[in-house]
Amino acid sequence: MKKIAIVGCGRISYKHVEAIIANEKIAKLVAVSDIMVDNAEKRATEYVGKTGKYTCKPTVFKEYKEMLKVHSDIDIVSICTESGYHAEIAINCMKQGKHVIVEKPMALSISDADEMIETADKMGVKLGVCFQNRFNPPIQKLRKALEDGRFGKIISVTARVLWNRNKTYYEQAPWRGTYNLDGGCLMNQCTHNIDLLQWMLNFGKENKNSIKWINGDVSNHMHPYIEAEDYGSIQIKYDNGAIGNIEGTVCVFPENLEETLMIIGEKGIAEIGGIALNTIKVWRFEDGVDNEEDVKKQYSSAIENVYGHGHAPFYKDFIEAALQNKKPYIDGKDGKKALEIILAAYKSSHDEARVNFPLKKDISSEEFKQIVLTF
Repeated sequence: MKKIAIVGCGRISYKHVEAIIANEKIAKLVAVSDIMVDNAEKRATEYVGKTGKYTCKPTVFKEYKEMLKVHSDIDIVSICTESGYHAEIAINCMKQGKHVIVEKPMALSISDADEMIETADKMGVKLGVCFQNRFNPPIQKLRKALEDGRFGKIISVTARVLWNRNKTYYEQAPWRGTYNLDGGCLMNQCTHNIDLLQWMLNFGKENKNSIKWINGDVSNHMHPYIEAEDYGSIQIKYDNGAIGNIEGTVCVFPENLEETLMIIGEKGIAEIGGIALNTIKVWRFEDGVDNEEDVKKQYSSAIENVYGHGHAPFYKDFIEAALQNKKPYIDGKDGKKALEIILAAYKSSHDEARVNFPLKKDISSEEFKQIVLTF
């Protein structure tokens, strides 16, 4: 049984509460913190209400540092704050011997991500990045087909996020759309799909595939009241010739349309779609192993919102990794990859040129901020 605390009780945190409840045999929520105490109180009340009258209510705190002092026996801290605070809080918690789950993106700079990874290694704790869509049944099915070689030579992987975010959304929280705390549509809304694209194109020891260069273009068309981009396009060239294509925007009229992930190979084509990559739209392979319509029915599922149902299996894997001292399915090194691609796209857009990969390790967060603020 692992004792878990949540830091940051805003928009996404309820999914973490649900995930802990879904894993109640191996985990329990003992504390919650948020500088807006009412939010923390709400999550604590939700936890008790959904788990039953005999469950102890998590202790509510305003400051997470005070929470760690009072509950020194916390095993895992889940960080659901604004993205710009992820690194500082994660590093502090890991230095106190806590395993850490951090929401996406894990950080807003390569240097911060590297320090998080190094701290986890030094302290002997687990660091997990919440890319829960990897656990979606259609995504798992797609990954298995890729690992089994059913596509043959991979020609391209394309990820698209076609969403809407209006002025009201950004006015609800002034940190949204800022480079210090949030980033734009690529860093916030599209990071899940960018993670999936790079995961599909870089798999297996025998099939390891490295990025050669990245070409990116980011712009702000319809949201002049935010710092960051509302549209981004990225092209990625891999050393085996495969191409990664990314299109992400929050400009779609009048509401969210869909997310898609498509793989084109010499012997097959597959497309995952829906509002959170929850449905199989196309599934066609030369080998004829399975029937397209049967696969669609078996692996597609209805979901309530863009968050999907991946948090519960993500938590199960991470808690078991902590219990058994093994690598989590998505650790800090995995989480860093999408961040690197996005930051490379920012630099490419600013320089109006392809950027060789990987990026220089000594580029600081402040340098990146100055790069992107001038696009």
